[in-house]
Amino acid sequence: MVGVLHGGSHFGKQSGYFSKFGHGVTYAPPAGHRGPAHPEGGAESARVPPRAREPGVRRGAQLSRLGSLPLFLTPRNVPVRDQVRALGVAQPGDRPHLHWGDADLPRHRFCFPEPKNASPAPCHSEPKGGLPESPQSEKSRVLPATPCSADISPANSLSSPKFRFSLLLLNLEEYYFEQHTANHVQCNGSQEERKIRGSLKICSKSVIFEPDAISQPIIKIPLRDCIKIGKHGENGANQHFAKAKSGGISLIFSQVYFIKEHNIVAPYKIERGKMEYVFELDVSGKVEDVVETLLQLHRASCLDKLGDQTAMITAILQSRLARTSFDKNRFQSVSEKLHMECKAEMVTPLVTNPGHVCITDTNLYFQPLNGYPKPVVQITLQDVRRIYKRRHGLMPLGLEVFCTEDNLCSDIYLKFYESQDRDDLYFYIATYLEHHVAEHTAESYMLQWQRGHLSNYQYLLHLNNLADRSCNDLSQYPVFPWVISDYYSSELDLSNPATFRDLSKPVGALNKERLERLLIRYEEMPEPKFMYGSHYSSPGYVLFYLVRIAPEYMLCLQNGRFDNADRMFNSIAETWKNCLDGATDFKELIPEFYGDDVSFLVNSLKLDLGKRQGGQMVDDVELPLWASSPEDFLQKSKEALESNYVSEHLHEWIDLIFGYKQKGSDAVGAHNVFHPLTYEGGVDLNSIEDPDEKVAMLTQILEFGQTPKQLFVTPHPRRITPKFKSLSQTSSYNAPIVDSPGEESFEDLTEESKTLAWNNITKLQLHEQYKIHKEAVTGIAVSCNGSSVFTTSQDSTLKMFSKESKMLQRSISFSNMALSSCLLLPGDATVISSSWDNNVYFYSIAFGRRQDTLMGHDDAVSKICWHNDRLYSASWDSTVKVWSGVPAEMPGTKKHQFDLLAELEHEVSVDTISLNAASTLLVSGTKEGTVNIWDLATATLLHQIPCHSGTVCDAAFSPDSRHVLSTGADGCLNVIDVQTGMLISSLTSDEPQRCFIWDGNSVLSGSQSGELLVWDLLGAKISERIQGHTGAVTCIWMNEQCSSIITGGEDRQIMFWKLQY
Repeated sequence: MVGVLHGGSHFGKQSGYFSKFGHGVTYAPPAGHRGPAHPEGGAESARVPPRAREPGVRRGAQLSRLGSLPLFLTPRNVPVRDQVRALGVAQPGDRPHLHWGDADLPRHRFCFPEPKNASPAPCHSEPKGGLPESPQSEKSRVLPATPCSADISPANSLSSPKFRFSLLLLNLEEYYFEQHTANHVQCNGSQEERKIRGSLKICSKSVIFEPDAISQPIIKIPLRDCIKIGKHGENGANQHFAKAKSGGISLIFSQVYFIKEHNIVAPYKIERGKMEYVFELDVSGKVEDVVETLLQLHRASCLDKLGDQTAMITAILQSRLARTSFDKNRFQSVSEKLHMECKAEMVTPLVTNPGHVCITDTNLYFQPLNGYPKPVVQITLQDVRRIYKRRHGLMPLGLEVFCTEDNLCSDIYLKFYESQDRDDLYFYIATYLEHHVAEHTAESYMLQWQRGHLSNYQYLLHLNNLADRSCNDLSQYPVFPWVISDYYSSELDLSNPATFRDLSKPVGALNKERLERLLIRYEEMPEPKFMYGSHYSSPGYVLFYLVRIAPEYMLCLQNGRFDNADRMFNSIAETWKNCLDGATDFKELIPEFYGDDVSFLVNSLKLDLGKRQGGQMVDDVELPLWASSPEDFLQKSKEALESNYVSEHLHEWIDLIFGYKQKGSDAVGAHNVFHPLTYEGGVDLNSIEDPDEKVAMLTQILEFGQTPKQLFVTPHPRRITPKFKSLSQTSSYNAPIVDSPGEESFEDLTEESKTLAWNNITKLQLHEQYKIHKEAVTGIAVSCNGSSVFTTSQDSTLKMFSKESKMLQRSISFSNMALSSCLLLPGDATVISSSWDNNVYFYSIAFGRRQDTLMGHDDAVSKICWHNDRLYSASWDSTVKVWSGVPAEMPGTKKHQFDLLAELEHEVSVDTISLNAASTLLVSGTKEGTVNIWDLATATLLHQIPCHSGTVCDAAFSPDSRHVLSTGADGCLNVIDVQTGMLISSLTSDEPQRCFIWDGNSVLSGSQSGELLVWDLLGAKISERIQGHTGAVTCIWMNEQCSSIITGGEDRQIMFWKLQY
């Protein structure tokens, strides 16, 4: 159900509220309102025409669930699959004739659980609504496109299913406590008794009887509607039950629900009027205890205030939990060591199941209080790949555990009663995972997505997961964008931008005329203001899309009813049109629209979903003309999501949903403002003292939907989309690009060589090493032919080492101060060295003497760069200076006058600089940990990122200039997006990384201890540690082919490394 909020309304204080499902709006009264009385007698269908519904029928706040709502499961998540199967929801593999093997399943596939006993019916022989299940199989199954199968026969419909009872039959905040084998004793007017065999379920708000014979309906008697509860025969037995044994329980009530008669999933039938049912327990000695329990629960259900009901039922539950503990006999091994035990609830579809959580040194266990769906759920810690703290009911009480890397479906979702218990369990598992699994952040996923290692679909899945969107919570179900806007053409043209939706705008702003009306209302609205009266994601919207594969979920959410046929999900085009034109419809899509399973588009279960006003029955979803089948529709939708247009604009939608345009002035400017209660922190439930107001507030917020947790507070960077060629000269923009075969081949070989080298960077081996300095080596430069190596050192010397003769050829000293870096000018005729004496020295190799001196700074020069006759010098005097000029060709002649072109001012000392490949950008790192990105064309600061807690040791652009990597004295490796200035990845090591080289994906860094570390940035881990220097690695050089590496260190050595592959 979707709450539509209008200006000036306040939750918890109104006499009722409007709620929306599909395309219609209905009124629901406040919690606790029971509606008008109905005449006694007569059975009626729970389906009520929209205009005939009376205000009390939908029961207001009691309609939805306060718990989280898992809706789709992957075949690999066995623990959850078993749990949901026991809930009465069919799982992949429940019918052997319709299955795929696990190996055949796509990796990223959403499997929404089908109602367990709603099987596809034979084409002409069975009533609509489905068949019973066949014996269960652990194979994975996919719903077929057609309901017919030769393996299904009328005889199968008479077989008894293992389970028909489902936790989906329970009410709001209701718990299933216990069950007893019993007979339902029926008596007709002739005094003849008929006994129906089954099990009696005792729940916190109802009594449910599940007959063994599927021809008989499940009976649900709300305790609130009970007039009298007692042992049969007390205070005079009903004459119709004179022959019943004394081991019976008598319930006299005014209303009863009949569910799944003949095992058909359909709206509940309701019978009203005073009546008596007798249930005869197999164990007569338990009758007195059961009656006492029912009387206690009946008192709770009859309390006037919903808050008081909740409090009393919670007290009963906690009392039961306190009298029990985890059964240690359930441990997998006698050698397991118990670390922690506490009370919690396992979150399952629309309900939660209380029990005990236990964690040992090897396993995580959950034991349900009622032994349902099975005695114990066990997760091996070694299999755990991810854990997340979750908001459950807007409170920090949830914990979700995943045993897969990519799937959105978890293996178990737990809700704790105390946040400290949740945090303690999280800490223990997280500590275990630190030694086994790398942690992924939104920024690390962003880097993988930017560089093409994650698809758009995968990236959105990860963002949803990190933003608290979970398949276990309908109010926080994963949200995906509409990307296609053309649902009427016969062909889908993905090369035409007009085919796509404008991803820079929320759905509510796509229609200009509608937006203008909404903005007028927004301006006139008192605080708190909002532009949209409904959300883009809510429980009602999720089940609107998924009713064909989750009918029992909708019946649960709708209190036993399907929605009106004309408001159902009937057509893709109609739904899109309503999102554009509807006054209160702003919904986005769900992941299933970009998955592989077509089940949600096809009425495979042959459900009777009603008849539309035009007379046609609701059946399969009507597809666009350009889709030849449901499979074709999903395939083209996936192609659209991964298209170049969407890849280039998806960051704009991310800004709206997960990013900086989600809140504040940026949200106002983007017309992206929803009701304050939909945002995290919009209401403090702990500050609400009135329990009724608190329950009503929470219920309405959950039904309305919630905005994802904000992941980014700065603009999200674009994706790096592949280009056919890079055009650097505007004059040739429209000219055809033709390269000679030889040139193209050379470029390809060079790139192939680099790729091969970086793929084998972990195989780096030390070839030679030489100690040629008296202090730490600070810089390395190598001639083009690789024969001469120039190094600078804190011993104030510049040395020239011959790689061929393996001998030191020259040693030059310019002053008694340390030299900090060096480089070779094009042509290999001149070496430039920077010095702590504030100068830059030019040394002529041919003439063997100092050629020029640039006295350009007021403090030590820390780093120099050169490109196209321009010198860039960084200094401890807090500046980076750009110089123009060519040094004198002949030593002894008049010194050249260097012209200062620009001065880039900083607040503190600058320790390192680097240029991008085109020398249009410069990055500088300061003593206080700030990384600055400069536009050299205008000498302006683009971004200033304080991302280190100490000195920035080194910084460099990626080869494509999209990112900057920096290392610091704090041991961090930070990746920054150049376009937005966003810190998108941060890895930590236990020591400073003094220098590095990288290719945009992998990093080779020199550490303080002397090791060389190979980092996998996309995997967020250290791939290899290579022993090197005995002191810190202070500088590193790599040739253009990436096949040869030289390092220098504080141990005064230079080391030559080779790649072995």
